[in-house]
Amino acid sequence: MKIKRRDFFKAAAFGAAAVTAGGTLGRAETVETECGVSFGVLVDTTVCIGCRKCEWACSRANSTSNRPREEYDDMSVYEKHRRPDYSAFTVVNRFDGPGIGDRKYTMKVQCMHCVDPACASACIVGALHKDKRGPVVYDAWKCIGCRYCMVACPFQVPAYEYHNPVDPQVRKCTFCYERTIEQGLPPACVAICPNEALTYGKREDLIDAAYIRIKNNPGRYFKHLYGEFEIGGTSWMYLAPVDFKYTELPRLDKEPVPHVTETIQHGIFKSFVPPLALYGLLGLVMHSLNGEKEKAEEDE
Repeated sequence: MKIKRRDFFKAAAFGAAAVTAGGTLGRAETVETECGVSFGVLVDTTVCIGCRKCEWACSRANSTSNRPREEYDDMSVYEKHRRPDYSAFTVVNRFDGPGIGDRKYTMKVQCMHCVDPACASACIVGALHKDKRGPVVYDAWKCIGCRYCMVACPFQVPAYEYHNPVDPQVRKCTFCYERTIEQGLPPACVAICPNEALTYGKREDLIDAAYIRIKNNPGRYFKHLYGEFEIGGTSWMYLAPVDFKYTELPRLDKEPVPHVTETIQHGIFKSFVPPLALYGLLGLVMHSLNGEKEKAEEDE
């Protein structure tokens, strides 16, 4: 049975009253990773040709843009760094690095669908949750627009529809949930990739395949699979010809971000600190993480 958003707000108000009367708030949306087969995508940036067909396929699959296919042939977009937003759930950017000559490599970015997602942990109403099969799923009818997910995400992916005054939503890559989970098909971006830079499959199989590529192609890859362990692991994982510090992917520890954000979040609500304080404290956490990343890069 689908609950109307108005009814949800009533239930939320009742819950708030119960807390005020002496109850306590429970854990944010529980992440379902205990069992089942988890799927993911392996991105091989050494074979990506930057055609941007994945961007077009994504826009069609999610109805985020009605731009014709020809507009995605514009390569001038590579002159500046782009980020996913409410109208483009994935974008392709260029990067270079030492030892790769004049060649410019390209890399697709989108929601990483973390194994233990900070966005789902930070969401106080369960509008985001981790499906045990891989996707981090968003339920728009639950969303109250607090945007804690945007603050918590270490990849700065969730985007908000500020232009929509009536019913704004948080938007991000859906992992083509209807295609992958309900129909057993690969994501639209994977299906259209002409050079097989994207491989969809079981996460554990993709990890094995990545290390086979590294072993069989010495000198082609930097010896690290990004996303295998970063912040507890991600469903999207990357191979690159250079150290990932030369790409736009942030340098992150192995510890899942929720282990940090949940401690702060739960302490705040237990002590009745105004929600505005959560923005500030979560912001300080992410600023600290970014600062540690920049310091590590400077030391190198």
